[in-house]
Amino acid sequence: MRIASLVPSATEMSFALGLGADVVAVTHECDHPAAVAALPRLTRSLIPDGLAPAEIDAAVRERTGAGQSLYELDADTLRELEPDLIVTQEVCAVCAVSCDDVRAVAAGLPSRPDVLSLDPSRLDDVLADAETLAAAAGEPGAGRDLRASLERRIETVRAATAGASRPRVAALEWLDPPYCAGHWVPEMIAAAGGIDALAAPGERSRELGWDEIAAARPEVVVVMPCGLHAADAEREGRRHSARIDALGAGSAFAVDAAASFSRPGPRLADGVELLGHLLHPDLVPAPAGLASRPLDGTARAGP
Repeated sequence: MRIASLVPSATEMSFALGLGADVVAVTHECDHPAAVAALPRLTRSLIPDGLAPAEIDAAVRERTGAGQSLYELDADTLRELEPDLIVTQEVCAVCAVSCDDVRAVAAGLPSRPDVLSLDPSRLDDVLADAETLAAAAGEPGAGRDLRASLERRIETVRAATAGASRPRVAALEWLDPPYCAGHWVPEMIAAAGGIDALAAPGERSRELGWDEIAAARPEVVVVMPCGLHAADAEREGRRHSARIDALGAGSAFAVDAAASFSRPGPRLADGVELLGHLLHPDLVPAPAGLASRPLDGTARAGP
């Protein structure tokens, strides 16, 4: 089986399933696990480098409003690699090459690959995708095992926080302009012993005003800009510190969204463990190797 992954979460899922040796190419954004560094890249962003967050938002709106792609697919390299399976997604137009474009290219490839679109909206959908991808690759047992392992980790956090008070959490997927984090994040917060103050499970992320965030009375703010790692998320949080402080929350953190929140892959279990620790540090231990950064003087940081 030769797998071309056009979504970072699918790349991570493939390796977690033990299919890393079958992955022949990945996206320009794939950075986990370390072995992907040696693989060919099939995509590139058409949004210029070096833009500020507000400029990124404006550029994305402009291109999508005009019906233009945000990414370019290297069809020539894809043809040379002769994949048997191409994994893509349709859940977010901002996150990956258009699924329609992928299917059009795949239809013309000599290898006639199958195209699998993984489109989770909720946490259970992400867990189910482990089985879906494994079955498509001919390893259904690996999918069942991975799903069971991830479910056990999430349920361990849920059980540890079951009797605790549940703080109201504002999870912010972007800051300029502000967006709440939707899809699977509200369920991650619930499993970690909190209440999502801004979104419901399965809802799309949406733009909202700072006044609306304040009106939700968050007790904890978690800054998780889509695609950014903890250090960049912290810089964004510091840049908007006055806005965040005005929300009146007791604590605020910046987290590694690219690793454990914005990508619907196996590391969402890491994110649940981190949230459990941030919300209930006396009940849930800090997960090893996963960074968080306090954005105020009282918050506790992860490792």
